Amino acid sequence: MHKVNSSTAYVLWFLWLFGLGGAQRLYTGHIGSGLIYLFTWGLFGFGQVIDLALIPGMVEKRNASLRGLYSGTSTPKHSITLNIGDIPLFEPLQAAQPSSSSSVSPMHKLLKAAKANGGQLSLAQAAMHTELAPDQVKELLQEAVRVGYAEITNDSNTGAIRYYFDV
Repeated sequence: MHKVNSSTAYVLWFLWLFGLGGAQRLYTGHIGSGLIYLFTWGLFGFGQVIDLALIPGMVEKRNASLRGLYSGTSTPKHSITLNIGDIPLFEPLQAAQPSSSSSVSPMHKLLKAAKANGGQLSLAQAAMHTELAPDQVKELLQEAVRVGYAEITNDSNTGAIRYYFDV
């Protein structure tokens, strides 16, 4: 995944001294204001000086946007809802709970499924592998994100929600 960093943004900010004001804004995805800075020598220098304090926030916002998470809140900015008809729901959670010490917990099933799928799962794939009801799968995935097992992103081609696991 491509990320921008503050060090590069500050180096680009320094190019203002050579007449290239706004390069840090172009780098952090602020194309409109970056072009304005470019043609006005960084808003006559005032904008450039202000950007010294704003660069960390611009970098953080750009990285969140690149992860597909930025929409002003911590929720994904794209979601797709599909009506797939009358598919029977899985058995309730107690049927999928481990009944003995040799059974595998839903979280372990989820992690094994993520590993088998290259560290990436959709909601449907998680439901298929854990055999949980949709609401229970969502809770399980939210728990995986909360404890740091997964990160929510969007598929770059379809915009569909994906969960990336570090497995």
